Amino acid sequence: MSQKWVYMFKEGNGQNKNLLGGKGANLAEMTQLGLPIPQGFTVTTEACTEYYNNNQSLSEEIQDQIKVALTELEEISGKKFGDNTNPLLVSVRSGARVSMPGMMDTVLNLGLNDEAVVGLATKTQNERFAYDSYRRFIQMFSDVVMEIPKPRFEKIIDGMKEEKGVTLDTDLDANDLKEMVVRFKALYKEVKGVDFPQEPETQLMESIKAVFRSWMNPRAIVYRRMNDYPSDWGTAVNVQMMVFGNMGETSGTGVAFTRNPSTGENAIYGEYLINAQGEDVVAGIRTPNHISQLEQDMPAVYKEFMEISNKLENHFHDMQDMEFTVEDGKLYFLQTRNGKRTAAAALRIAVDLVAEGQITEETAVLRVEPKQLDQLLHPMFDSAALKAAKVIGKALPASPGAAAGKVYFTADEAKEAGARGERVILVRLETSPEDIEGMAAARGILTVRGGMTSHAAVVARGMGTCCVSGCGEIKIDEEAKTFTLGGMTFGEGDYISLDGSTGNIYGEDVDTVEPEITGDFETFMAWADKYRTLKVRTNADSPKDAQNAVRFGAEGIGLCRTEHMFFEEDRIMKMRRMIVAKTEEERREALDALLPLQKGDFVGIYEAMEERPVTVRLLDPPLHEFLPHSDEDITELAKEMGITFEDLKATVESLHEFNPMMGHRGCRLAVSYPEIAEMQARAIIEAALQVKAEKGFNIVPEIMIPLVGEIKELKYVKEVVVAAANKAIEAAGVELEYHVGTMIEIPRAAVTADQIATEAEFFSFGTNDLTQMTFGFSRDDAGKFLEDYYGKGVYESDPFARLDQTGVGALVQMAAEKGRSTRPNIKLGICGEHGGDPSSIEFCHKVGLNYVSCSPFRVPIARLAAAQSAIKNK
Repeated sequence: MSQKWVYMFKEGNGQNKNLLGGKGANLAEMTQLGLPIPQGFTVTTEACTEYYNNNQSLSEEIQDQIKVALTELEEISGKKFGDNTNPLLVSVRSGARVSMPGMMDTVLNLGLNDEAVVGLATKTQNERFAYDSYRRFIQMFSDVVMEIPKPRFEKIIDGMKEEKGVTLDTDLDANDLKEMVVRFKALYKEVKGVDFPQEPETQLMESIKAVFRSWMNPRAIVYRRMNDYPSDWGTAVNVQMMVFGNMGETSGTGVAFTRNPSTGENAIYGEYLINAQGEDVVAGIRTPNHISQLEQDMPAVYKEFMEISNKLENHFHDMQDMEFTVEDGKLYFLQTRNGKRTAAAALRIAVDLVAEGQITEETAVLRVEPKQLDQLLHPMFDSAALKAAKVIGKALPASPGAAAGKVYFTADEAKEAGARGERVILVRLETSPEDIEGMAAARGILTVRGGMTSHAAVVARGMGTCCVSGCGEIKIDEEAKTFTLGGMTFGEGDYISLDGSTGNIYGEDVDTVEPEITGDFETFMAWADKYRTLKVRTNADSPKDAQNAVRFGAEGIGLCRTEHMFFEEDRIMKMRRMIVAKTEEERREALDALLPLQKGDFVGIYEAMEERPVTVRLLDPPLHEFLPHSDEDITELAKEMGITFEDLKATVESLHEFNPMMGHRGCRLAVSYPEIAEMQARAIIEAALQVKAEKGFNIVPEIMIPLVGEIKELKYVKEVVVAAANKAIEAAGVELEYHVGTMIEIPRAAVTADQIATEAEFFSFGTNDLTQMTFGFSRDDAGKFLEDYYGKGVYESDPFARLDQTGVGALVQMAAEKGRSTRPNIKLGICGEHGGDPSSIEFCHKVGLNYVSCSPFRVPIARLAAAQSAIKNK
């Protein structure tokens, strides 16, 4: 039997998201519930995979099944595809298994041609509507399928409005729209060299292929990479009978959420436009009305709309994002999905749904994206600074939070400025999906057009980026890179500030402050902690970082990098004296000056962490990192240190390394200069003894020896560390437990982990270096070619941001198993960047690590990801 590639809506159900995509599965489910859905069919995600396997063409078998489904849709609708008297028009929309708003393509009003448009006008007795639908179809088909840029059509529309002296598209009459169709088709012929396609079947097959193609467009690839969605999922295509919101004053279209997606408040939230089609609301071409206005305009429709909205939320047990159309007084739901929401809204909705008895705590924990919590941990405006700041404009508060930064007008410039470390505000007439990387680089987004459900608003909320949309008062000149608002003109690089919670815009750089975490966050995180088994530690090098991490729920420090302590102004000179020392005696003298400073740091950290475990890594980077490299800086330092330029220059040159990542660093420094490890071990132990004596805390230091690749290296350095530690403990005359372990960051260490565990009491996986050495490329240089790899499908994600589970992960698993075979109770953790990445955390849970360690702000993310891993892998 041949494979089934196409399903009518009535043949599917909501459980089938992998095959039918999220939109198709939900449409099938809504059909089963008997809701007013324009009927249609879904071409499956498997057909998308087949399309790519088949050199980007649709097989005869798939095309035949589409034609059969189309015939069935004609019977359901009582209309005929390609008919000139009563034409069936369809929309062609993407539908991946997860919601990817605006990332892929849609074509509406498909099936119109020069003859069918006349039939539609006669049938509906509404010539303006028929030609409005036709001009929209030509523009969308040309843009999505034939890649003729949308702005070329917008230019024609703007020109015609100017000729007539009107401002809105709805002010153009039927004759204007007929003329627009003529001009659109002329543009198509000018660009493509052929007439606009008149055969509806050709239009349909080309549009389905275009939606499949859009799965691999640059913005979809970036979005998938940002959200860890694999490319082999593919997208389904939904072909759905058109219903028309642009038939006049008793028609309209809208988008609504069953709860407020910004705050989580349990109240309907949405907007709609009379006499419009869906893209008008989403693209923000006209500013829509609040959904409550529908009650005044069409009371019966509003009542039915509210009943169905409640039914959908109660059925899916989650906040729904719904698209609807009213055609000549009749309500249709075009789709529903679990709505994108801000982090604050996600927590409130999860907590409320548990209180309402709709879902369990465990389900609630799975409902919130761990990365979203990031939004709650970032700045808000300082209240005093805000009082003093002047509001120069106000628009829609589309995504909460506070952002202050320099204005940039294009996605590319925003991305470049972000890479330079600037705080960026992206200002656009309206954003489009192509702007995704610029939006990701921005602290805040400001648009002239668009409502609360425009592209900018939806994407910004998903990213946790502050957004103010639909500020029609702005006069923007994108070419000159200026905009005017509130009597002020701003150019590229000028400062503005946005309040995404109120919609206020300030013409200056307003100070921001750290947020406070309370209420729903605490309730929700208590549930997460109840279900997780992985411990969560932090990477912290100062008492301040340690305090912050404890505030966010860290259970210890998994990585304290001692080298960061040496770069501070009061100690870099002492460090340099140690480096230029010619004899061990001189070196020890310099180290003696560093000892009290290093010890003081550890005292502060131990006090902040109280009795939580602290893992301290001995000096890791090569020594040249502490010295200047230009002649000018060397001259200045030589003078300061009282040595000759030639002497210092010779030291700098002798320390130069061709490949510092693999050079004289980590445990290799301690083998060459054991006195460094000795001083650090003393500082770690003496600080623990002091805090124990003064505060009564029972500190159990964990001393970590980095970059070990050979058991004999570890044995040698460990003996130095143990001798120094025991001497300090003996001198104090008290008992103190401590542990010595190592970082597994060299592939050879993973392979020989059973030997290394004879000496190491714990392993911490340094997955940054382990990734560099396993892949054979440096984290700092990989950016030069990784973009090409993503674009060509060689890699799906950045291996430094998301653990490569197949290669690097295999080494981690091997080391864990081998380590335990020698020392069954060995403590295992991870302290690279991956310790804060949800998919990497799930891997750590599965291979049985004891803890993950990440930066302080990522601690709540790791706690939630660990809980989700435990619930999913019960």
